[in-house]
Amino acid sequence: MQALFAIVIIALGIFITVVLIKLKKPPQQAEQEVLSPLVEVEKLEVRDIPMVIHGNGTVNPKVEVSIVPEVAGKVVYVHPDMKVGGFIRVDEKILQIDPRDYELAVQQADATVQDARVKLDTELAEADVAKKEWSQLHPGVEPTSSLVLREPQIRKAQTELESAEAQLAVAKLKLERTSLSLPFDALIISEQVDLGQYMVAGQSLASAYGTDAVEIEVPLEDKELAWFDVFDLSAHKDAVDPPMNPTAALVKAHFAGAEHTWQGQVVRTTGQVDRTSRMIPIVVEVANPFDTSDGRPPLLPGVFADVYIEGKVLKNAIAIPRDSIREGDKVWLVNDNTLHIRTLNIVRADKNFIYTDSGIEDGSQIITSSLDVAIEGMKVRTQSDVAKSNVESAEQNGEPDGMETE
Repeated sequence: MQALFAIVIIALGIFITVVLIKLKKPPQQAEQEVLSPLVEVEKLEVRDIPMVIHGNGTVNPKVEVSIVPEVAGKVVYVHPDMKVGGFIRVDEKILQIDPRDYELAVQQADATVQDARVKLDTELAEADVAKKEWSQLHPGVEPTSSLVLREPQIRKAQTELESAEAQLAVAKLKLERTSLSLPFDALIISEQVDLGQYMVAGQSLASAYGTDAVEIEVPLEDKELAWFDVFDLSAHKDAVDPPMNPTAALVKAHFAGAEHTWQGQVVRTTGQVDRTSRMIPIVVEVANPFDTSDGRPPLLPGVFADVYIEGKVLKNAIAIPRDSIREGDKVWLVNDNTLHIRTLNIVRADKNFIYTDSGIEDGSQIITSSLDVAIEGMKVRTQSDVAKSNVESAEQNGEPDGMETE
């Protein structure tokens, strides 16, 4: 009896299990949504863009000279700042050579002039006497020889006076040259002279450069010269009135532990093309580089500087980041979540941007991120689409915009 009861229980269990299996509904298969690629975009703006031409170069002095005496002698005075790094003002006496020999030479030359002047006066007086005597002996008759009126002797005396005066001028000039100075403010960069030293004419005793201005040679590609007026400056070089608006430039250099800027201007080209690099050096001048009134250090020769030249304005143009350029001259645009490939007319390119004046409308969105595959007309999503989708999902779930449910 118990065995029969157990069999009934097992059979009932099997029956219930079969019924439950047959009544179970199969799981519903949800269709997986295929999402379009997510891209980053940037809005483009049509505007007038001033072109900035970037280059770099080393600062050089505009004026650099060797200080060389033109007369020989012993040095009796040396300027106290006549040392490397010393600053000497315009027309200050730098060095004095013993002038006594040259003062005596001036006195001697002056005496020679006085003697020649006396001889000329004597000859003129004798010629006047000879003329009167001739008139008394031969009234109304002209002398038959120039010797009668001592004309050759007078010319000789005049020549000797002129020679003596020239020698006096040379003696005074040599005396003047015993004192050396410079016609500009100068910084001494080398010196080889001491008090009491005997200097020979033509012997270099120091080198200095002017502090009124420095120059920077900036090599540029020839196509960059189209964006500012450098050749017009050469045309005005010998003109009475210089060009009204020389091309401005900003000079930047890291010096004394910080970056500093100076205002400069383009003054000329070097007039030649570099045979190796095929670049054309232009010269930027910075005035008053040693002015430290605004807290900047001086712009010293030898400093490596970046130069930014203010070029012409490109009208109705768009600046596009270089990282967004595809295949050299193409960009990916997004319109209504659709990708479009555009070929650009590139007017100019620099380190960070390329510039175009046609082919793209104001307000267009450009793709700045990368894609494994880019096909004309393919669908894409942007960050704004994601944000909008999140807002819609939150509203459907009854969540306030921008807030989480507790």
